Amino acid sequence: MKIAVLSRAPQAYSTQRLRAAALQRGHNVKVLNTLRFAIDLTADEPDLHYRGRQLSDYDAILPRIGNSITYFGTAVVRQFEQMDVYTPNTANGISSARDKLRANQILSRHNIAMPPTAFVRNRADVRPAIERVGGAPVVIKLLEGTQGIGVILAPQVKVAEAIIETLHSTKQNVLIQKFIAESRGRDIRALVVGDRVVAAMRRSAAGDEFRSNVHRGGSVEAVTLDPLYEQTAVRAAQIMGLRVAGVDMLEGDEGPLVMEVNSSPGLQGIEQATGLDVAGAIIDYIANQVNFPEIDVRQRLSVSTGYGVAELVIHGGAEQVGKQLGELGLWDRDITVLTLHRGVTVIPNPRKHVVLQDEDRLLCFGKLDEMRSMIPERRRRRAKVRRLPKQPLAD
Repeated sequence: MKIAVLSRAPQAYSTQRLRAAALQRGHNVKVLNTLRFAIDLTADEPDLHYRGRQLSDYDAILPRIGNSITYFGTAVVRQFEQMDVYTPNTANGISSARDKLRANQILSRHNIAMPPTAFVRNRADVRPAIERVGGAPVVIKLLEGTQGIGVILAPQVKVAEAIIETLHSTKQNVLIQKFIAESRGRDIRALVVGDRVVAAMRRSAAGDEFRSNVHRGGSVEAVTLDPLYEQTAVRAAQIMGLRVAGVDMLEGDEGPLVMEVNSSPGLQGIEQATGLDVAGAIIDYIANQVNFPEIDVRQRLSVSTGYGVAELVIHGGAEQVGKQLGELGLWDRDITVLTLHRGVTVIPNPRKHVVLQDEDRLLCFGKLDEMRSMIPERRRRRAKVRRLPKQPLAD
């Protein structure tokens, strides 16, 4: 297998370990500076140039995209995807994970437990937002922060308001998040590769520091995860579209709370804490998947005129509830059901005998006009009857 590690830091521990693991397994591996690519959109087929010359063929890439070059880096990864080169982390997955607000929105949509979080911009909305997440103390996070930088603990509401107002005045966007006191300055980092956690460690903050990042002086120890923590980590990574990810979780009273999904997790701390060959597990996974490149399903399936991908939601009380999937007549109308989403469960290629339940979501491919005609009407709040205005008729 010929693999490229996209990295601007060839001497970094993680890059070196990935390169060494690939070489030990007999693969041809190159470390390529992400910023030295040029995207060629003039040829008949998608192409890339590197250091001014046409790029040779690669079987797979492993993106290590730094925070400062997210836009260009994901554009390069996206071009590799168009060239059908396998990548465990897609451009969309990297972009979504890098934006803390977007990541929280996506994860909350799929019922991933997280610390209560709010995002506001107007000064008048700050205090109500703090109250909604549970009141002070609160954690204030810069959307662009990394390695614990830009994470502030505000002990009182007035302090939080002052910090947020100051950050807003400098054009910074921030998240307001509940402080999980029971975590006691500790968190879990689970390294997800494919559909399993290959290694996990507990990070503990030093002294009075509440941030457990190793870069802040925190200590690490290997840990065996409870199955619920493993399942949560794998689901969070897969929902974000990442096959290699570091999932950070707090140990809440009621179970794991996902803080962040990292698309370029560092390997040094977790390999040294666990003694496990995490880099080797990543390379082995890529080797097993290289013939199955990730593709943008919506993009590929929307090429045919009049056809596309849509989600049909079976709202509570809809006439479809209690019926078998085959009774909907979807196949007769040239509609194929790709997956059925039921709560946290995903059923691929569901059979016709499956009985539909409230809030089932069917991901379908077929004729758009036919699917539009089948979308159940959304439930709406019952409108209040208001008082008649003093001037009911316009002049």
